[in-house]
Amino acid sequence: MDHSLTVGFYSPLPPARTGVADYAAALLAELRRHGSVPVEPSHCDVALYHLGNNALHAGIYRRALERPGVIVLHDAVLHHFLLGQLDEAAYIHEFVYNYGEWHRGLARDLWRGRAASGSDSRYFDWPMLRRVAEVSRAIIVHNPAAARMVREHAPAAKIAEIPHLFAAAPVPGEAESIRYRQRLGVAPGTFLFAVFGYLRESKRLTTVLEAFAEVHRELPHAALLVAGDFASSDLERAAGPLLRAPGVLRLPYLAEREFWLAASAVDACINLRYPATGETSGISIRLMGIGKPVIMSAAAECSRFPEYACIRIDTGLAERESLRQHMVLVTSMTRVASDIGQRGAAHIRNEHRVEVVAKQYWDLLCEFCIS
Repeated sequence: MDHSLTVGFYSPLPPARTGVADYAAALLAELRRHGSVPVEPSHCDVALYHLGNNALHAGIYRRALERPGVIVLHDAVLHHFLLGQLDEAAYIHEFVYNYGEWHRGLARDLWRGRAASGSDSRYFDWPMLRRVAEVSRAIIVHNPAAARMVREHAPAAKIAEIPHLFAAAPVPGEAESIRYRQRLGVAPGTFLFAVFGYLRESKRLTTVLEAFAEVHRELPHAALLVAGDFASSDLERAAGPLLRAPGVLRLPYLAEREFWLAASAVDACINLRYPATGETSGISIRLMGIGKPVIMSAAAECSRFPEYACIRIDTGLAERESLRQHMVLVTSMTRVASDIGQRGAAHIRNEHRVEVVAKQYWDLLCEFCIS
């Protein structure tokens, strides 16, 4: 262990309302057990930059280009981030830099249609990673899908796949969870599903709500909690009538303590992602870590989770019906849901504990120690 190494840490941190901030806070505390890790220092031996697909990372992205270090790529698709940071000329130049002059016309089309970028799969097909991937000393990813995207943009890049971390939090006891369900108006014996997090088009919320409406008609003892802020007013308007349907409960963004209270109170989490962005979901890791079954999209981003430790839903035309059937299954056979949750928790304990993950980070960072 090299205690002489100074790692500069650059990331959004709480109270920023982002999963990256929560992740970074947990990682920062654990890395400091290994050595000196100041936040945003002017000088360091190696910089650790956390990059995601929103404007909170703008300054970090610029610094990562100016003073290359090790990148933690929380989202492997930076297209939407760059749409928000660049004007038309700069965006087209960046697209051409990534994919070649013969794609200049496509870049113009994508710029003009950017209002639909949250749901149009074309914006997810072009991650726009080349510039930062080429200059960085190493790229840390959390899953094979992100590694593939980086390799396609920068074949010579040093890529390290390190599992997304799980930092155990004090989980409320059964009595407190029951009281929370009562506060929500959830009747005893109800099977409570939940969708947590920032509500983007890619979380398939309308599909989830439509599938749940069918399940609730068949099994009235099912309920669905939707907790989080909307990413767009268009999606909020589209989902509005479905959110007012029987059995649906609505909460805004949940601060850390209430998130864990709600997580402990639900019976299963639905966390679909399509189109995917190379992201390993912190929500999935957290819910699996406390033994809750997670229903997720079948994608390379989730391929490290064992088949027996989660419930996978195929994307495409069969998505809604597959989701409906699996929701009926776990609602009707609660022992199945419980067993999946316990197997998921065992996997998270073995592979994703923050202590294990931070050691992998530190070992990689030590490779760049300036002697």
